[in-house]
Amino acid sequence: MKAASNREPDGGVTWFAPALAAGRFVPWWGLISAAVAFVALVGGCTVAAALQPSSFDWLASTVSTLTEPGAADRWVTIAAFAVTGACGMATALALRPAAPAGRLILAAAGAAAVVVAANPEHAGGSLAHGLWAAAAFTALIAWPIGAWRRGTSVPWGLRPAVSAAGVGALLALLAWYLVELITRGGMTGLAERAMCAALVGWPLAVVLSCRRPAPRRSQMARSPLRLLD
Repeated sequence: MKAASNREPDGGVTWFAPALAAGRFVPWWGLISAAVAFVALVGGCTVAAALQPSSFDWLASTVSTLTEPGAADRWVTIAAFAVTGACGMATALALRPAAPAGRLILAAAGAAAVVVAANPEHAGGSLAHGLWAAAAFTALIAWPIGAWRRGTSVPWGLRPAVSAAGVGALLALLAWYLVELITRGGMTGLAERAMCAALVGWPLAVVLSCRRPAPRRSQMARSPLRLLD
């Protein structure tokens, strides 16, 4: 994709990032897909936990246990995974201001979530479920690194410092979850739910940062950006 340019009076050329030059920010349906992904995962898992018997301890139990054959209404969690994955892929398609690498990683995370839904947990564990869940977690943590851009007009959610801070926070939540999982602590379920909420919440935050009017042509001419494509 080529960048647009504006020729300065002295003959120099100022280059603009493609998304900014074309005024192509995240469309309305991208905001909906990001919001639905968040609501589907957080809300779906919350509803699924509420449908379990009173003996179910959601603080200590992982979300995956809600997809096991013995779980009550396990289709709720499975559907939540599938909807979240599909919406994640749609959000990646809509995130036009982001760098292509980040969008591809986000789309891969959505696809992995759909595969997770197609391979629910089994009693004693499921290798396919675990591997694809790990792939989804990894991609959802890594995508901001590939999506960031530099420039004064870049949405705040796609700036390097903000993206790095987001990745750091996600890694901290992942570390908490792994510690609870390995040590069999009593907060494994809480740690995983907090991590999952952040993983699907970050794309929504980035989309919201991109949902602003495109800069006017005169403003763009006064705010040069380097081409990073």
